[in-house]
Amino acid sequence: MTLGPIMADVAGLALTAEDREVLAHPLVGGVILFARNYSDPEQLRALCNELLAIKSPRLLIAVDHEGGRVQRFRVGFTRIPAMGTLGRLHEESGLRAVEEARQHGETIGRELAGFGIDLCFAPVLDRDCGVSTVIGDRAFAADPQLIIKLSRAFRSGLNAAGLKATGKHFPGHGAVAADSHLELPIDRRPFADIERQDLVPFKALIDDGIESLMLAHVRYCAYDEIPASFSRKWIRGLLRSQYKYNGAVFCDDLCMKGAVVVGDIVERARVAITAGCDMLPVCNDRSEVVKLLDALPVKQRRLSSARLKALYRTV
Repeated sequence: MTLGPIMADVAGLALTAEDREVLAHPLVGGVILFARNYSDPEQLRALCNELLAIKSPRLLIAVDHEGGRVQRFRVGFTRIPAMGTLGRLHEESGLRAVEEARQHGETIGRELAGFGIDLCFAPVLDRDCGVSTVIGDRAFAADPQLIIKLSRAFRSGLNAAGLKATGKHFPGHGAVAADSHLELPIDRRPFADIERQDLVPFKALIDDGIESLMLAHVRYCAYDEIPASFSRKWIRGLLRSQYKYNGAVFCDDLCMKGAVVVGDIVERARVAITAGCDMLPVCNDRSEVVKLLDALPVKQRRLSSARLKALYRTV
């Protein structure tokens, strides 16, 4: 049995009959949790136990849990600061900043693994170029070398706690002002600038063996007219062929406005899969999930299942 390429969500604190039916579908291989799915540790444990028991192979469970603005579970969890604070701390003490990055990764990993959660969708490898409010202090810094230094420490902490890392948002979301949740950002810089700056942290972490990446719903005109998250040129060309990346590739949420330029939900999924994405989150719109499950052939369960299974927590 293989893991399907769709990552769905659920509405509340416990599973409904419809949730179970959707998550049991052979095209669904993962589930993403949000703040609405959390009230306290006891409730989260019960929910995750339900999710883990739905099917075999089991669902991959993920949550956006970076720290700062993006931390879905708060009460009962350690409050993690925005990663940008570590970049600023590095100006005072490089050793302390690196150690805190490692500690934050280990804390996040330990706390999430204790509930059976596999991925926190971090670290953010984007640069804080001072223009993107949606990225901003979610990024470690503007300097690619500092991002590499701190993200390596963060990942080592995650790995020590048994979680795999997901670098995002390849090839870099920090140099565009538009928010891809609301519209399609367009990055008009020459590819040489992107390669010299934004791609540097991703390439370094790829060389380190980072386990997964999430693609940006951003159009980089100098490289491809289609957004990177749907681009064979970015995924099969640069990532797989040139960078020799063998980890899992996540598309960003297919319901974001930055994705709608590709077509309806079915066309988005087909294009993303053809481009080389291994898993497709479809969030906050159950009707779109159902439409997708009805339209995609079950054969879309692909060989990428092995890359997804490699993301299961190890503790």
